[in-house]
Amino acid sequence: MERLLRSTEPVAYWLVIAPLAARLPSRLAYRIGRMRGDWCFRYRAGKRSEIVGNLRRVLSSELGQDDLGQQDDLGQQEAERLAREFFRTTSCEVIDVMRLRGRARSLGKLVEIRGREHLDAALAAGRGAILCTAHFGSCSSAFSLLHASGYPLTAIGRTYWNYSTGMSSTQRWIWDFVLARRLQRHRQRPNIEPWPGRIQVMAQAAVALRANEVVTISSDAPPLEADQARAVEMPFLGRHARLLPGVVGLARLTGAPVLMMFVYRCADYHHQVLEISPPVSQEGETVTAFGRCVAAIDAAVKKSPAEWVYWANSEDLASLGLLPAASSRCDSSSSSTAL
Repeated sequence: MERLLRSTEPVAYWLVIAPLAARLPSRLAYRIGRMRGDWCFRYRAGKRSEIVGNLRRVLSSELGQDDLGQQDDLGQQEAERLAREFFRTTSCEVIDVMRLRGRARSLGKLVEIRGREHLDAALAAGRGAILCTAHFGSCSSAFSLLHASGYPLTAIGRTYWNYSTGMSSTQRWIWDFVLARRLQRHRQRPNIEPWPGRIQVMAQAAVALRANEVVTISSDAPPLEADQARAVEMPFLGRHARLLPGVVGLARLTGAPVLMMFVYRCADYHHQVLEISPPVSQEGETVTAFGRCVAAIDAAVKKSPAEWVYWANSEDLASLGLLPAASSRCDSSSSSTAL
C-alpha cells in the first residue's frame, strides 16, 4: 500500500491537490506545498538519498580545503537540510504553475520583478533580448509571468518527457496536460525544441529576436550525446562542467543583448524575487564571453543551492561532468519528476 501511495501521489498532486490548493490564499496554498515537500522528503527515501549524496559529492569539492590542507566536507545534517528545502521548493513550484491561471495575476502579486528597466532598455534598441538563466527556481513560471506582464516571450528548451525513452504515451499526455499547456498559454510562440542536428533552432530564435521579442535559454542543461562535441568545459561549482555556449552564438548572430535572469524564493515560500541583470558583455572569444554567463549561474546556485533542479538526477550531473559516470544511476528518472 505504501509503495502504491508513493507511485500515485505525484499524479494526484498535479491533477487534484495543487490545482485546488492554488485557489486558496497564498499563505495556505504554499503551506500545503511545503507540507507535501516534507512528506516527499520523508517517504521518498531513495530520491532523498540520491539528492543528499549528490550535494555532498559536488559541494564538498566546492568548499575546498582548510588552512591545514584538509578537505572541508558538507556535513550530512546540512545536506539533509538542503534536500528538504529542495523537496519543499519543487512542490511549491507546482503551486506557481497552477497560479498562472487567467492572466497570471494570482502569481504576479507574489513576484517582485527587479531589473525590469534593463529589459525595457534592451527592447528599446529594437534587436530583441536574450534572457539567459538556469534550471533554477521557478524559472518556467517566471517566463510565463514575464510574458503575461507584457513582454512577448518564447523559450528555447527541451521538453524532457519527449526525450525520455522510459515514458509511455499516457505519461507524456499527462505532462502535456498538467504542465505544458499551462506554461505555453503565456508564451508568444511555441517552445523551440533544440533537438540534436536541428539547424533551424537558431533560425526560429532569430525570427523572434528580429521581431523585437524576448527569447530565453537555460545554459546549464547537460548536453545530449549528439551535442557533446560542441560542449565546452567551464569552471562551475568548483569543478569543470561541460556546457553548450549556444547563447553566445545566438547573440552574435542576431546582435541581441544577453541579460541574466534568476528567480529566488523567499523564506515564507510564497513570495519570490525575479532579478534581471544589465547586458552581459559578449566581447572576447566564445569561451570568454560564455564564461561570464556561467559565472552568474554559478553564483546563483551557490547563493541558493536547494533551488537547482539537477541535484535530483545523478545521470545529469555526470553528463555535466560534475560527477564521475560511475556515480550516475542507470534508472535515474528525470529531475523534473521530483515535483
